[in-house]
Amino acid sequence: MMTAREAAETPTTTPHLCYYSPRIPGNTGSAIRLCAVTGTILHLVEPLGFNLRDTKLRRAGLDYHDMAHVVLHPNFEDLVESMPNSRIIAFTAHATKLYTEVEYKPTDILLFGPEPGNIPDPMDIMAGPHVAEQVRLPMRPSLRSLNLTNCASIAIYEAWRQLGFDGGQ
Repeated sequence: MMTAREAAETPTTTPHLCYYSPRIPGNTGSAIRLCAVTGTILHLVEPLGFNLRDTKLRRAGLDYHDMAHVVLHPNFEDLVESMPNSRIIAFTAHATKLYTEVEYKPTDILLFGPEPGNIPDPMDIMAGPHVAEQVRLPMRPSLRSLNLTNCASIAIYEAWRQLGFDGGQ
């Protein structure tokens, strides 16, 4: 685990990735793996819908857990306060702007809300005053959603592509 202060002070070549109140351990494990291979810092905002020692989380992350930088925040305000120089870009199906229409910076935070489940859509988080942009991934209109970490992967790789895949090979 990395502290919020360390995350704010660590130079990065990709934007940060944030999961607000993730509910599915396998998705978060896959995000850990994504962040390890891209050099992205992963922020998890509590409450989580699982224990960080969950076997499904460990299995999805394979042996990448020690290679990823993960920050656990007790609430969303802690994330915002710890990253004061970051622009928050919220990914939501309600946005009109496409994710490809943003010029990404390494200091950005790409924010994803919780998977569908027993908690309400956090519109105060996804559309709050701290959000600089709301963007969406295009989908066919008859379908509900794409897997959370698939969405995050598309977003991280687009941002990293725009930044010249710095640090990659």
